[in-house]
Amino acid sequence: MNTQAQRIAGAPISWGVCEVPGWGYQLTPERVLKEMREVGLAATEIGPEGFLPGEPQAMAQVLDHHDLQAVGGFTPLLLHVPGHDPLPEVETLLESYAASKADVLVLSAITGQDGYDSRPELDADGWKLLLSNLDRLSGLAAERGVRAVLHPHVGTMIENGDEVQRVLEHSAISLCLDTGHLLIGGTDPAELTRQAPERIAHTHMKDVNAALAAKVQSGRLTYTEAVREGMYRPLGAGDVDVRAIVTHLGARGYDGWYVLEQDTILTEEPAGRGPLDDVWASAEHLRSVLGDAHQ
Repeated sequence: MNTQAQRIAGAPISWGVCEVPGWGYQLTPERVLKEMREVGLAATEIGPEGFLPGEPQAMAQVLDHHDLQAVGGFTPLLLHVPGHDPLPEVETLLESYAASKADVLVLSAITGQDGYDSRPELDADGWKLLLSNLDRLSGLAAERGVRAVLHPHVGTMIENGDEVQRVLEHSAISLCLDTGHLLIGGTDPAELTRQAPERIAHTHMKDVNAALAAKVQSGRLTYTEAVREGMYRPLGAGDVDVRAIVTHLGARGYDGWYVLEQDTILTEEPAGRGPLDDVWASAEHLRSVLGDAHQ
């Protein structure tokens, strides 16, 4: 196995585990982590608050039990609101990172509203504060040996191509290349990878049905409705150019994680294999693409 294939991680959202209230049926950590190991994944993102134990040593023990490393986790933060300082919250979080040896802080600039189906416009002062907070948080994380990355995400303050470019031009923070959210937000993830591979320090590997993504872009479907209809597909079964992305990252010497993420909404406990089949398909596709890239 090449070293890049050993950098494939999982994310609880592929099993329907999400921080959004009312998202869907939530599976237990025991089932999710056990199935991650069945797929041969090396690590997991931490997941939403409450999925893993909040006490750092207890979290580390659960992960050790399943022979999984902690990558870090998706951290939704208010970054554009005057009088709200996100640093204390992140300082506390980084203490648990130290115990579990997690090394990537995945930041998302949330709106302050529940869910991802609508968002406000940022004015100049809001942008200035948001960009300043990104650099402050990146510096704080670096002091603790953790790399902070910004996750462009549908329904957050950084969603579309212009917003991504503004971050690249006016902040020093690295990016989490989420191939699905970028495409849905109007950015070609393969082209962004070609243009700025040096800014990409973490990847969320998703595939997307472009027809459903277009309905989200036009407002015909909400983000949540599109996820429920299967907008996210196993890698290789949608419209994201996974091979080009891996090629561009490899040419730059990318040494970060490839996190398999296929956002899923469950209505009940799966009787059979459930989400495991799609994660298997994604893992096998990515291993094949990584193998080809390193021949």
